[in-house]
Amino acid sequence: MTTPAVLPHVDAVEEALTEAGLTVYVGGTPTNTGWAPPDKFAVIYPDPGMAGRASLAGERTDFTTLVQVTCVGASVERALWVADRVREALSGPLTVAGRKAWQPEDQGGPPIQRDDDVTPPLWFVPVQYLIQSIHS
Repeated sequence: MTTPAVLPHVDAVEEALTEAGLTVYVGGTPTNTGWAPPDKFAVIYPDPGMAGRASLAGERTDFTTLVQVTCVGASVERALWVADRVREALSGPLTVAGRKAWQPEDQGGPPIQRDDDVTPPLWFVPVQYLIQSIHS
């Protein structure tokens, strides 16, 4: 039995969002010169997760991680549209090889905000999801 890893879980979130038709970035947006943001997209910010013991034997087979999906749009409506697509895409269990994953648990987030540090300004709303799985 192997210790659970965070990357397959992040990949599963990214795959679910991409399959929902969203443009998705992990850990931030591109920084290359000339990159222009699309009018709506999502950015995944994962934490490293935590491998927990499933029994007194000490085998670390349970896994929990918190993933923030920042929903971004050129308007309030577009950012909220992304949030709706994310919520829909993460409404069922994720597919993680060798693991049985629960349905992501929506943890909510702060109100939508405007980012005036970019031109043109963008609107964003971060939503956090608790991801959990066990060895299957």
